[in-house]
Amino acid sequence: MTRGRTVVSRAPGKLFVVGEYAVVEPGNPAILVAVDRHVTVTVTGLEEAGVVISSDLRPHGTRWRWQDGRLSPCDTSDEQGARSGLAHVVSAIETVSALPAERGSSAPALSVSVDSGLHEGGTKYGLGSSGAVTVATVAAVAAFCGLTPTDEERFRLALLATAEIDPKGSGGDVAASTWGGWISYRAPDRAAALELARSRGVEEALRVPWPGFAARRLPAPEGLALEVGWTGSPASTTSLVSDLHRRNWRGTAAHLRFIRATTDCVCAAIGALEAGESRELLEQVRRAGRELARLDDEVALGVFTPRLRALCEAAEAVGGAAKPSGAGGGDCGIALLDAGAPRQLARLRERWASAGVVPLPIRPTAEGNEG
Repeated sequence: MTRGRTVVSRAPGKLFVVGEYAVVEPGNPAILVAVDRHVTVTVTGLEEAGVVISSDLRPHGTRWRWQDGRLSPCDTSDEQGARSGLAHVVSAIETVSALPAERGSSAPALSVSVDSGLHEGGTKYGLGSSGAVTVATVAAVAAFCGLTPTDEERFRLALLATAEIDPKGSGGDVAASTWGGWISYRAPDRAAALELARSRGVEEALRVPWPGFAARRLPAPEGLALEVGWTGSPASTTSLVSDLHRRNWRGTAAHLRFIRATTDCVCAAIGALEAGESRELLEQVRRAGRELARLDDEVALGVFTPRLRALCEAAEAVGGAAKPSGAGGGDCGIALLDAGAPRQLARLRERWASAGVVPLPIRPTAEGNEG
């Protein structure tokens, strides 16, 4: 490590295309796409021991000290606030720093600065900011420490870091932020991965297979435009997924039917992307939306808000296909339309505006984690 060195890394946000909720079970597939909004993390060295973390939302910075491989805020008067606002950054630093520690090196002294393009004035759009900031932090800290992880190793480090905070999250956002583009993703057993890292070390957890995990790039859809609408109401994916886990619905016949139907839908959508069959992809997006609506009816989870329903109905009315993207309950919805029909797109945006849905100037990006 060089104290005067500066490392910059950035990672894109994401949108779920199909496979929400089912993907939280290990081995179940989903399709996600990275988007052209990014989180940028800058790491420089410190002369004194410890870590300073600042962000566009906490510009004055928070100083942390190392204690047995973990970071604790030096100012304990606002420990809860510091941890809640920077939890993923802190966990990413701790996870990466475990690697040199396992090789006998001392904890790094770092200044970490975060700048996010995934929110406006602190309001999140549901574009996977937690995953993006974790991936970007992992990459920047690893590079600063002289480590050269592969894409999959960066993904594993970031997933371990996010699982330390909430093992119920699928990690799909982490995968999209790592590889970029359109991807097929299957989640590993996060609790098992955490136990492996804790019992045998992070380095060993990067080396051995993770049952259920798979991630690969997919071709972008041919002749279709992806449009993103924001409902104006931020939602908590963690809260919605946790709520579903608390319900008696899991393990029931309805749950198993949802998993089977969603898995079949995702596999058909993957086939449509690989074959360049745009009409089939549109049908699978509609089908995925119907499965989420059925889940919502069965569990009363609140996936579809009135504006998300209006967002989907507007897309259908102009000949497109739409659904909530992610856990629902607010945040964003996506619509796929004929890229060669500008009047269709104009009518969609008019209908969205009438329903209080804000079109976002967001596009897919082939870029993954950089830096």
